[in-house]
Amino acid sequence: MRIAILSRNANLYSTKRLVEAGRNKGHEVDVIDTMHCYMDITSAKPSVRYKGKRLPKYDAIIPRIGASVSFYGTAVVRQFEMTGTYSINESVAISRSRDKLRSLQLLSRKGIGMPRTGFAHHPDKIDDLIKNVGGAPVVIKLLEGTQGIGVVLADTQKAAEAIIEAFMGLNASILVQEYIKEAGGSDIRCLVVGGKVIAAMKRQAAPGEFRSNLHRGGSASLVRLSPAERKTAVDAAKTMGLNCCGVDILRSNNGPVVMEVNSSPGLEGIEKATNKDVAGMIIDFIAKSAKPNSTKTKGTG
Repeated sequence: MRIAILSRNANLYSTKRLVEAGRNKGHEVDVIDTMHCYMDITSAKPSVRYKGKRLPKYDAIIPRIGASVSFYGTAVVRQFEMTGTYSINESVAISRSRDKLRSLQLLSRKGIGMPRTGFAHHPDKIDDLIKNVGGAPVVIKLLEGTQGIGVVLADTQKAAEAIIEAFMGLNASILVQEYIKEAGGSDIRCLVVGGKVIAAMKRQAAPGEFRSNLHRGGSASLVRLSPAERKTAVDAAKTMGLNCCGVDILRSNNGPVVMEVNSSPGLEGIEKATNKDVAGMIIDFIAKSAKPNSTKTKGTG
């Protein structure tokens, strides 16, 4: 098969591993910088152009679309879909998962466990917003934040009110969530591919930090999932419509709760923690799911 990886940096661990895994399995794999693609939007023969040339026909693409370039990145994915190329994650599903508010509302509608959450822009009653999620301590998040940026733990009512007022002063939309104290600064990253959890790791926050992101000094270790945790991860991925994603779960006293569904999960931490060939399993799923030289148009909504 001919596979394209949409990535802004060919030297990133995840990109390199996908290239390596694809080529080891006999596929032709190219890395294409998403932001350097441009599109010929016609009804007769839509195409994607790159470096002055029309890109060849790919059987499949693997979008590695960063949150900061979601709008243009998903437009490029959509254009590939218009040409009949299979995408492991469709553009509409990527957009759905990137919208934090929409994704939480979808999870809520499906009855999937999640922390009590409030959303606001300019609340008249800040104290009621905090009270409604169970009171301080609370976690306050910028709607557009990524990798733990724009996420603050407010230990007291006064601190929470001050932080919310500060974000309001910046004209920012925010999420206010209950703090799952019993999680102890850890979460579980489940890698879901094709409706199955293929790998999972526990991420533990660094001392003095409540965010467990590996980018922020968190550590990763192997973890055994309960049936409820496995089902929650699979249900969350299905709700987003993602074939490949990372589902972040906290262990609460009320069972597993979903914090986030990531459509472009990093592979380094989970491959090293589990010693699994996650990249190879992703390539295998694509090989089974994509039809070589398919002309079927997908996901143009």
